[in-house]
Amino acid sequence: MADIIYTYAGSAYMNITNKCPCRCVFCIRSNGDGLGSAESLWLKGDPTIEEIKAEIDSFDFSPYSEVVFCGYGEPTEALDNLIETAKYLKEKHALKIRLNSNGLSDLINGKPTAHLLEGIVDSISISLNAPDAESYHRVARSKFGMEAYPALLEFAEDCKKYIPSVKFTVVDVLSEEEIERCKKISDEMDIPLRIREWIK
Repeated sequence: MADIIYTYAGSAYMNITNKCPCRCVFCIRSNGDGLGSAESLWLKGDPTIEEIKAEIDSFDFSPYSEVVFCGYGEPTEALDNLIETAKYLKEKHALKIRLNSNGLSDLINGKPTAHLLEGIVDSISISLNAPDAESYHRVARSKFGMEAYPALLEFAEDCKKYIPSVKFTVVDVLSEEEIERCKKISDEMDIPLRIREWIK
């Protein structure tokens, strides 16, 4: 049975969907079935909100101040459950909520979505992972094609209006030149950039 809640590197994580519109060349889920405390993060199907709440009720969150939505899928693929789960976590445990996202929520859900996260998500980390649309398509292999990158940037800009902390990330497999170009984009958009280590 797949884990809905797991721990990794001292944080608690929510795994609420395996759906994702991308097939990133460096995706961690290509490397194995689990991560951290999870033996498997491969869900048979998206858990219901009742199943998610039952897992929350049976989990000890006392060592944690933050919960991260990041499993073997893009959390905004299950946007309604993401929102309701985050609200439930705040009500029950007064936890900070961080969302790790590919930034394609608006394309996934067919509408602007950043405003729906206001007051619910405290911080968001958006995978930039490329300095331009062509490079992004090559590494992310999104089903949205060349629409994906500009939509990601627009979503990130929108998030600044509604979420207290917005960050971009890139994986350190990019070339130095590409990372420098990503830094330039992040500076122009006034969104901090974090370079994260590729977990092999």
